[in-house]
Amino acid sequence: MAIDVTPRAREWLRRKGGVVTLRLSPRHGCCGGGADVTVAEARAPDEPERYTRLEFEDVTLHIDPSLVDQELRVDVDGFLGLRHLFVEGTSPTRARK
Repeated sequence: MAIDVTPRAREWLRRKGGVVTLRLSPRHGCCGGGADVTVAEARAPDEPERYTRLEFEDVTLHIDPSLVDQELRVDVDGFLGLRHLFVEGTSPTRARK
């Protein structure tokens, strides 16, 4: 597993409660089709038993099992109170109808 949480993101997450969920979020195109995009949310998942839980330098990560073998980097972007998490790296490919 190669999931990295940058020091800047860890500090931001500690101020937000120290928990992050990495999951897939479906995105749909305007003309059909779609893709799953990896997103990071500064909260625990609704169903934590469905996720892999890891402790990483005072931050608790809940990771969708389909992302465990991916190389991902979690960082934070924005300024002042308008900061948000983002994920860089690969995401699993799933065909959508």
